[in-house]
Amino acid sequence: MSDEHDKSHDEDLKEDEAEFMVPEMDCASCAAKIENSLDNIEGINEYSALTTVGKVTVNYNSSKISEFELIDAIESVGYSVKNKDNEGAGHNQSNGGDIEEEGRKSVWKSSRAIKTWIAGIFLGAGLLFKFGVLQDFQIAQFLGREFFIAEILFLAGIASGSPVILRNGYYSAKKLNLDIDFLMSTAILSAVSASFAFGAELYFEAATLVFLFNVAELLETYSMDKARNSLRELMNLSPDTATVKRDGEETEIPVEQVKIGDIVITRPGEKIPMDGEVIDGESAVNQAPITGESMPVDKKQGDEVYAGTINEEGYLEIEVTKDSSDNTLSKIVQMVEDAESSQTKREQFVERFSEYYTPFMVTLAVLTATVPPLLLGMSWTTWFLAGITMLVLACPCAFVISTPVTVVSGITSAAKNGVLIKGGKHLEATGEIEAIAFDKTGTLTKGELAVTDIVPVNGKNEEDVLKCARGLETRSEHPLGDAIIKAAQSRGIEPENIQNFESITGKGVKAKLAGKEHYAGKPDLFSEKGFNLKHVHTAMTSGEISSKSRELCERNDCMDLLDEKVPELQSQGKTVIVVGNEDRVEGLIAVADKVREEAAETIERLHEQGIKTMMLTGDNERTGKAIAEQVGVGEYHAELLPEQKVEKIQSLVEKYDGVAMVGDGVNDAPALATATVGVAMGAAGTDTALETADVALMGDDLSKIPYLYKLSHTANGVIRQNIYSSLLVKLLLAIGVPLQIVTVAIAVLIGDAGMTVGVTGNAMRLSRIEAE
Repeated sequence: MSDEHDKSHDEDLKEDEAEFMVPEMDCASCAAKIENSLDNIEGINEYSALTTVGKVTVNYNSSKISEFELIDAIESVGYSVKNKDNEGAGHNQSNGGDIEEEGRKSVWKSSRAIKTWIAGIFLGAGLLFKFGVLQDFQIAQFLGREFFIAEILFLAGIASGSPVILRNGYYSAKKLNLDIDFLMSTAILSAVSASFAFGAELYFEAATLVFLFNVAELLETYSMDKARNSLRELMNLSPDTATVKRDGEETEIPVEQVKIGDIVITRPGEKIPMDGEVIDGESAVNQAPITGESMPVDKKQGDEVYAGTINEEGYLEIEVTKDSSDNTLSKIVQMVEDAESSQTKREQFVERFSEYYTPFMVTLAVLTATVPPLLLGMSWTTWFLAGITMLVLACPCAFVISTPVTVVSGITSAAKNGVLIKGGKHLEATGEIEAIAFDKTGTLTKGELAVTDIVPVNGKNEEDVLKCARGLETRSEHPLGDAIIKAAQSRGIEPENIQNFESITGKGVKAKLAGKEHYAGKPDLFSEKGFNLKHVHTAMTSGEISSKSRELCERNDCMDLLDEKVPELQSQGKTVIVVGNEDRVEGLIAVADKVREEAAETIERLHEQGIKTMMLTGDNERTGKAIAEQVGVGEYHAELLPEQKVEKIQSLVEKYDGVAMVGDGVNDAPALATATVGVAMGAAGTDTALETADVALMGDDLSKIPYLYKLSHTANGVIRQNIYSSLLVKLLLAIGVPLQIVTVAIAVLIGDAGMTVGVTGNAMRLSRIEAE
């Protein structure tokens, strides 16, 4: 019994995730229909239908429902599933990418388009007879009704173009979806039925509605496909095949078959197929597709390369370090695909508004069609047609799609420029920030620390100080420690054995060397320990020492470290580390980091954009001030411990409506998480930064920050324009209906097709914003 219970429990916990490509799902009502079909099916945990990429993702219990049943549920509402994997899911075994590409090329030659053109020909011919260009006369009589040539042609147009509309309307009615397909089907059937039953003569209006709505749907498909095309360009960056070196022979295989540890070969002009490490050869690699860098980067043995980048010059052998599904490019594509699922505040508003808008407009349509004839004795035909026109305006297609298409356009454009924005809400938040805080080391500076000065004291020489410091810093993970170790290695100095190593957060390190406690850290650490850093006995000092300090030492054989040497080095933007044991100071080491060339220009451009800037650093006041003055930040805060950085960000968030924090994505993780938007530098190939930051700069280029703000700020403007224009146009059209100004044709052409194309085109202009 217990085994059976455990088996049942394990089955309940089974979770699988399936992705289905549904290219025909190109509007909000399409997605709603599919979601409605998946709703309340036993075994489905959660699902999402993303119109901007034409993808349905389902998390389900495979012991209760199969993938084929999921496909049936999607296809039961009239949409074909095209599996994006080559194995072919369900009823349509094809490569989804090929099918979608074929569909993109043939949208105006598709089955629906051909039927639309036929319906248009019948409509055009009918107009010639209806408006007297050709003589119209009766040619048939049916159910007591006389039919003229024009009416027969209109009916032929309806018969040609309406089946696809009525089919979709049937599925909508079946799933109780009050969407555009159901509303249009209702309008068409109502017009034809009223004409047959009451002689309302609305065949022309029905034929016009059929033709124009089909044209609108084709335009919507085309417009959405233009939006999807930018994502396709990202997906196509990686080649389909790779040349692999196995057993001394070169073999070309699909990238999906390349394994971690394989050696892939790329020659000049070829795309690098996988993430990996160069093991042989040298070349300049164009990393613009991933990092957005304008200039090729030289790569040699030991350097990291990314899938989708281009080998410009030489022969490279690369050891693969990540599967094709887990490389940097794949993660970028996946995050861009999923961007729509992270809703902005405006998207949430649109979703809530549309829940009330359509029922209200349908009610208004019914009242428009019935109240004037019943209460005021007006023409049934005129007001019935007005009611149909109101039905056309009842679906907020352009309004609903206006935000997600803008979000995907903006995020895809950013990805092409080496900036990864992880969702619509982060795009929106970035466009509303008022202040940006920068970490110093590795952000405003290059993070390439190097020892610049060594000042031995109390009878020690440079080698003694560096040897002691290297021993203490061997287990440290701080960048300053790395710089000291490299300096010692360059001099051939081996580390001493240490015991009882301990990191003193934000201040330094300590450990036992030769049985004696030693320290390396900020001057404050030694002051706290009771050391006297004034008038320290010194041997002849070395490094870049001021003439005043040298004269002081030669005269008095002593040096005032606090009042002379330490401030002097710190004023040069250098970080000072004091080294000593429990009895006396042995010397100090100065380490400097080079300010990024683009840092000052970046700060200046941000100020021009109206953004407040500040620098947060754990370094001392003088060093912080020196770097702040070099780059031109508005304010700086120095000597901050990690928790104090978080507190500072919290205070900034309270002061400004939106605050971004720019850091390395690992050491600054708490501060990044606290800010409104966390921006990680140099994220390419770094899983931690890609996963934890809201925005990731794939390269180490600070100049992308002004671009990021400009893109996000513009995107917010586009979203507002799309929402307000959609609502305004619908409102004006609705007002024009009872005034007999707006016809069915105008409602379809402007309210549906026109606005859909308009908001999509407006969103696509984000792709023209490029990093300077």
